[in-house]
Amino acid sequence: MNVLLWGVLPYLVIATLVLGTVWRYRFDKFGWTTRSSQLYESRLLRIGSPLFHFGILVVFIGHVGGLIIPENWTEAVGISEGLYHFNALLFGGIAGVCTLAGIVILVVRRRTTGPVFMATTRNDKLMYVLLIGAITLGLWTTLVSVGAGSEAHNYRETVSPWFRSIFRLDPDVDAMAEAPIQFHVHALVGMLLFAVWPFTRLVHAFTAPVHYLFRPYIVYRSRDARTPAPTGRARAGWNPVGTRDRDRKSR
Repeated sequence: MNVLLWGVLPYLVIATLVLGTVWRYRFDKFGWTTRSSQLYESRLLRIGSPLFHFGILVVFIGHVGGLIIPENWTEAVGISEGLYHFNALLFGGIAGVCTLAGIVILVVRRRTTGPVFMATTRNDKLMYVLLIGAITLGLWTTLVSVGAGSEAHNYRETVSPWFRSIFRLDPDVDAMAEAPIQFHVHALVGMLLFAVWPFTRLVHAFTAPVHYLFRPYIVYRSRDARTPAPTGRARAGWNPVGTRDRDRKSR
């Protein structure tokens, strides 16, 4: 069972993620979108969306640091395991709470706003269940580590070596098998989330609108009391310009 879960399943997930993303891009480009529902409701969205997105970004950075960077590398630059563990618990815990709060707000918004709920697909529901499950299990492992104190399990000696060994095509099944059950469940839910990733709106994360940071700003002007409405027979909009306008004036 350990070989199946920690030696075979990761490669099936990676293959599904890569091939599914390629298939989605080739055959469903018009569906490669977040399907924004801001038009229907924006008050809760303005609160939940930043909490979720900024929180998940910090969580992602923390996972990259904890799973990819070996323990001896951080010790070589003067970061002790105790200091690393403290920062991981502090910032990881805050980011996890913000992420969970954000997605709960988004789920409540989607369930209580009629048009938004009507636009919710089965893939969306599965996505929310897996996201909430992965985030909750991550916070669970954090709380267990805090409660255990000095007896907390050091995942950088079990989960991290297993994760890096996957990309060396030599999975360290025994290392992952030694991790506590909460890490096993968290890893399984995380792999399931990545397996369905290409078939949900989460795929938009692969095409983040980074170019928005560099494009010219857009000026929006609203009509208020200081802007008089058009009078006479002229329609609201652009005033006529060009050859016909000049001919009319010359007459």
